[in-house]
Amino acid sequence: MRQNEELRAAAVRFLCLCMEHSDVIILGTGAAGMTAALAAHDAGAQVTLLERGERIGGTSAVSGGVIWIADNLAMRAAGMADSREDALAYFYALDHGDLKAETLTAFIDNGPEALAFLDRQGAIKLSCLAGYPDYYLDRPGARPDGGRALDHDLFSFHELGNWASRIYAGDELKPMMLRETPLGGGTGVVPPEEMQRRIANDERGFGQAMVGRLLKACLDRGIEPLFDVATERLVIEDGRVAGIAGTHSGAPFALRARRGVIIATGGFEWDADLRQTFLRGPVDAPASPPTARGEGLSLAMRAGAKLGNMTSAWWAPTLAPTTSKWAGGEQRASPLLIERTVPHSLMVNRKGERFCNEAANYSALAGAFHQFDPQSYDYLNLPAWLVFDGQYRARYPIDTVMPGDPLPAWIKTGPTLSELAEKIDVPAGTLAATIARFNQLAEQGFDPDFARGTSPYDHFYGDRSRQGAFMTLGPLTEGPYFAVQVHMGMLGTNGGPQTDGAARILDHAGTPIPGLFGAGNAIASPTGGVYAGAGGTLGPAITFGFIAGRSAAQGG
Repeated sequence: MRQNEELRAAAVRFLCLCMEHSDVIILGTGAAGMTAALAAHDAGAQVTLLERGERIGGTSAVSGGVIWIADNLAMRAAGMADSREDALAYFYALDHGDLKAETLTAFIDNGPEALAFLDRQGAIKLSCLAGYPDYYLDRPGARPDGGRALDHDLFSFHELGNWASRIYAGDELKPMMLRETPLGGGTGVVPPEEMQRRIANDERGFGQAMVGRLLKACLDRGIEPLFDVATERLVIEDGRVAGIAGTHSGAPFALRARRGVIIATGGFEWDADLRQTFLRGPVDAPASPPTARGEGLSLAMRAGAKLGNMTSAWWAPTLAPTTSKWAGGEQRASPLLIERTVPHSLMVNRKGERFCNEAANYSALAGAFHQFDPQSYDYLNLPAWLVFDGQYRARYPIDTVMPGDPLPAWIKTGPTLSELAEKIDVPAGTLAATIARFNQLAEQGFDPDFARGTSPYDHFYGDRSRQGAFMTLGPLTEGPYFAVQVHMGMLGTNGGPQTDGAARILDHAGTPIPGLFGAGNAIASPTGGVYAGAGGTLGPAITFGFIAGRSAAQGG
């Protein structure tokens, strides 16, 4: 009954709004969209925040919530040195032609200010992820001791009242901070009495804490998201974006914007046609929720936007258990991080051969999965399998399957390697030879084939009860043997309409489209295809949300 009353009240508010004007219209309620709303409001604009679905947060809400910002306030407070020059040198050392100087420097220069602004607004509360290194430590400007990756302190959903249930995956309790878990370098152990206190107070970490605080800050300023708004086109008058048109709960509407429209609707990874058209290789299991369907990309293209970075994404190998589904029945996947890094495991392709450093950072691994063979005219390393032995099974979890749990059907097993090879359809002789070679290297603690275990990053997700390369290297010698399929997935796409450093969307001549702005995964990433470290998606998203909000409030 209460929810129906809320929906009716929202519909009345929306109809009243459609009879008026708004200064700034923001499409999307993820981290980028809500940051833009706060920035525009702070700059004196009347803000309208619209959401296509019935939940807030999208990919931001189900993410780890880590934010990568160079020379941030938390680093400074901890006495950790960093500089603009080092951050720029780091990115340019990774450039393959997709970096744009204007947007990259806008991100580096405005990132610390964006976080300071959100902190003043009460919209974030962050701490450094101790010891979490940048991903490419051989490049100048990288930080091996961490500090640029930031984690969220706990946030009580009780502060949101009835709005708590509106956050995407808000019913999935995450009463830990990422830095307390193995994903953030912690033990994963919280004293029982403290855990009980957190659960009673509905305190959450990860992306839920981020989205919860951002939403609370918006609500405190009278910015209430409006739901079930499908934007079908941008209203353009005299060459300027002057509003939007579409449907609200199925009914047509048009809403005018005095100063501008901000597209912050997320990526396009859940639209099969857009994936096939733009991405450079196969993707079958995105780790994001099925909300990222390219709405913003379509709007920008129809307005004549110039596109950039379209073949790339925030890649990640994923696990896609057949038992894990989203509410709409779509396959749910999760990034494969720890499972492929701890000892007594390796990855093989369809031939039963290793093909990469299994412990390498997830974004860079896409190159290995997308390797194309002209002779067979196929992708050599798909399908791929994570293979592990009884030692692994007794010590480490696989996704949500803990040691000692019953074995689900999506984990293949066999008492011998040859029987396992038959179940995963790889040549038994090649698989046995591959594991024999790997075992020899693992026992020596040195992998000359793929350099697994040579980088501090390789160790971060490894077994910290061990030392050096043995944190990730361990032989597979004890049956039974197991395998799970490794999918090519992503955290989200990072291509879209190009912007300038003021987050203004550009046309094909490189000129800003008046009244149109963008942020987050809906635009061509300010960092190109470079995923610098943990939080490499959210750092640029929040920064350009901040820039877009201020730029739009000023009328572009």
